[in-house]
Amino acid sequence: MNSRSVFHLVSYLIVFVSLAMGTCTLVSWVYGDGWDVIRQILASSGIGLLIGMGMWYLTRGPVNLTRKDGFAIVSFGWICVGAVGALPYVLTGAIPSPVDAIFETISGFTTTGSTILTNIEILPRGIIFWRSLTQWLGGMGVLLLCVAILPFLGVGGMQIYRAEMPGPSKDRLTPRIGNTAKLLYGVYLLLTVSQILLLMLAGMNFFDSVNHTFCTVSTGGFSPYNASLAAFDSTWIHSIVIVFMILAGVNFALHFQFLRGRWNVYHRSSESKAYLFLILGATLLISWNLWIHQSDGVPGIQFRDALFQVVSITTTTGFATADYDLWPLFSKVIIFILLFSGGCAGSTAGGLKVMRSLVLFKEVFRQIKLYMQPQAVLKVRLDRQSVAGNIVSGIMAFAFCYFMLITVFTLLMTFYLPDLPAAFSAAISCLSNVGPGFSTVGPTLNYASIDDLGKLLLAFCMLLGRLELFTILVLFSPSFWKR
Repeated sequence: MNSRSVFHLVSYLIVFVSLAMGTCTLVSWVYGDGWDVIRQILASSGIGLLIGMGMWYLTRGPVNLTRKDGFAIVSFGWICVGAVGALPYVLTGAIPSPVDAIFETISGFTTTGSTILTNIEILPRGIIFWRSLTQWLGGMGVLLLCVAILPFLGVGGMQIYRAEMPGPSKDRLTPRIGNTAKLLYGVYLLLTVSQILLLMLAGMNFFDSVNHTFCTVSTGGFSPYNASLAAFDSTWIHSIVIVFMILAGVNFALHFQFLRGRWNVYHRSSESKAYLFLILGATLLISWNLWIHQSDGVPGIQFRDALFQVVSITTTTGFATADYDLWPLFSKVIIFILLFSGGCAGSTAGGLKVMRSLVLFKEVFRQIKLYMQPQAVLKVRLDRQSVAGNIVSGIMAFAFCYFMLITVFTLLMTFYLPDLPAAFSAAISCLSNVGPGFSTVGPTLNYASIDDLGKLLLAFCMLLGRLELFTILVLFSPSFWKR
């Protein structure tokens, strides 16, 4: 690993995040947080800039990157961002504990949405905005943004793009990676601006619209309110958020192609159709189950809550309009299954991803056919194209690793949580970047009661999930550190 080049590029990331942090002082000034809060946020930004500039000065020189360096930049970059981003929480006193602040920051940047805060609404507006901004920056990836600006540094971004971009599909919209990153961010910005305007038209104020939009298009799930989206008893607001959660869970390359005039691009994608079928099927089943067991409920409200929670969990956003932990067992099992699924490859959603699930199902059926016809030549096909054998084996390895890590983290979390549903769902939620789970970490509760070591384990779990497991796990391989 070329340590000097790696940390030289990480220094740019620290400087960028520190400058973004400084914008929160304007929010604090506008909304009257007080000069103490403004000074502490400025101090946090200044400390981050000093760290970043100091690292830049000590590592300056020609930058040469290999594929191995790309993994190191992404891994160390996210760890440094988690540490620097925690400064405003600690210095303002919003989250006095450094461990809690790091947990909240990593949950933000990884768009997990797990929180240790018990009363969000008393926080200064600048801190609430920073909390939402971490999710917006982490949604498409702060490092992917750096890929967009790397050409002016004379650095190729392919190594970082491969390690950073979520999902098994690394779609290149143009021959140049920097241009691809810019186009993806263009779609991201378009969704952001559109949702802000629609939420304001639906009656939400500007501050709430911006914060909820940042946490919707990033599929993050933080909210300025303790009750999350349940604080707004508005079908229009809930419907707008549902639509944009669904859009954020679709491959952003498809959005770009649609905007270029390829109107049938979603219909031609097997993954998109399976993703929408999963949402529709789960919603209808839960609505039916709620209608049977909650006879005093309003069918329209039950369907709305079922649809909202299904979309929120499937896209790994984590917003809540109802406490699904109080739903009938059948509905809770469906929600539990959705914790695994995730959105589409190339989206801001986490989880296993629908594309991987499709390939795994097709591979199972292929093996069944081969069991009956050993001499047959069969291939896994997706969107009328054969999936290469190395991709299928890679997806199988990812799935095995994914479920093994859930098992390991569930076992570890039994030391810090009171029951198995809480430990199991905490491990799944953090690895899938969903946020809420069941029992003591359910949608109306939080992670505050967990010991510091347990929080650090879950924060590591979030990083693993956000960086698709292998980007972090490769650092534990002895061969990675050999020349």
